[in-house]
Amino acid sequence: MRIYVGLATALLIVLGATACNQQPVSTAPTGAPPNVSIPVGPIPGPRNASSILPVNPYTGNRVAIAEGRRLFVWYNCAGCHGGHGGGGMGPSLRDPVWIYGSADAHIFSSIAEGRAKGMPAWGTKIPEDQIWKIAAYIKSLRTPDEPEPPIVPPKPEVAEVSRSHPK
Repeated sequence: MRIYVGLATALLIVLGATACNQQPVSTAPTGAPPNVSIPVGPIPGPRNASSILPVNPYTGNRVAIAEGRRLFVWYNCAGCHGGHGGGGMGPSLRDPVWIYGSADAHIFSSIAEGRAKGMPAWGTKIPEDQIWKIAAYIKSLRTPDEPEPPIVPPKPEVAEVSRSHPK
């Protein structure tokens, strides 16, 4: 009986020692975007293979861009960023330079992961393909591909005031 107890103890020690070398397995919650490493903003130094960003599969696809516009309104992005992305409580998306980068992958990351000071993370609530469509819509702002661009009212004509004063 002592031999069996000794063997069982030795087996537990060996199993315990080998279990310490295993890496923990992390799983994302259902619906979460894939764990993609996207650098935020410009990365100093020369480009290398790790700085290659994911490409938006909907770039230039007018149907997907229009769908992105619909989703932008549907998910109430306009509530913070304005009806045409011109800004409001959230920053303007029509500006050419952004804090977190304006590449498609940066926009995707901002939507999926959120940003400090107000941008919530939508990655667990919005499917990845819809986030890419919203990003395609945002990239279309200020371009000829923008669906439903804002209407700029014409400048009012100013009536010329007569310089001669009646006496």
